[in-house]
Amino acid sequence: MSPSSSRGARRAVFGLATTLLALAGPLAAPAQPATAASTPVSTVTYSAADLTAALSYWTPARMKEVSRAVDLGPTGPLSKPWTGKGIPSIGRLFFADSSGRDTWCTASAVTSGNHSVIMTAAHCARLGSSPVNTYSDIVFAPGYAKGRTPYGRYAVKATMTPRSWAEDSVHDVAAMVVATPSSGKRLTDAVGAQNIAFGRAAGEPVTAFGYPATTPQRGEELLYCAGTSQRASGDEHRVPCDLGGGASGGPWLAAFNAATGKGTVVSVNSHGEGHGGGSPMYGPTFDTTAQAVYDAAQRG
Repeated sequence: MSPSSSRGARRAVFGLATTLLALAGPLAAPAQPATAASTPVSTVTYSAADLTAALSYWTPARMKEVSRAVDLGPTGPLSKPWTGKGIPSIGRLFFADSSGRDTWCTASAVTSGNHSVIMTAAHCARLGSSPVNTYSDIVFAPGYAKGRTPYGRYAVKATMTPRSWAEDSVHDVAAMVVATPSSGKRLTDAVGAQNIAFGRAAGEPVTAFGYPATTPQRGEELLYCAGTSQRASGDEHRVPCDLGGGASGGPWLAAFNAATGKGTVVSVNSHGEGHGGGSPMYGPTFDTTAQAVYDAAQRG
């Protein structure tokens, strides 16, 4: 996939699932769809040329530019700036959406066999209910803070989402595989990793992190909410949290230790109440489908 044709017309847009779905637009065929119809995971891979183009496009200056381009209103009362130990395994995920517009989500590096997997929301990888509408120029900036990328930038070479998301907007979780820089280390060797668990029941304390486009931070600082998860309808859990658009895909960390910056990822931010966010925050259950997505990525 060549992203260059739409760059001149891009503008910044942000949001949780409800907002991004409302901004659906046409896109050419995905980079390299590589999933048999009988499997539960939909995979898109990107070429070496795509990775080079993504890194060339998402310079630190452009990352700050996209932050300045939007204001989703005041940061909510439940969302607090993270002022503790730095958490390099959490970062901003920059990309062009299915209409070619610049935006971002949040993602976290997790333990994996290939040392190169990040977890995020499916709507940060592709448009739901539209199998050909995948995203491009995807770059992960671990430990991003106020324009700084202290651990470099990692281009995403493959995305894995539930086939149910691609076809029916069900189960908003994604795993991505990042490429190792030619002169650097594999991702989790460089920034560490959060643990990840599947099949966890609701009812445990979690800390949700993200980079929302709310004022005054506007995506430049890591924010968090803390609360006890509850069972929600369908395939979701919910937690008291008002992180806004841009926090999508941020991890829900159980047993989070502020001194070490480590916990266990048990879900990711998907959407809030109503258009663009609002408490509570909903996240997908990490069931067998989520585990299949993760397993496909750590084999990638």
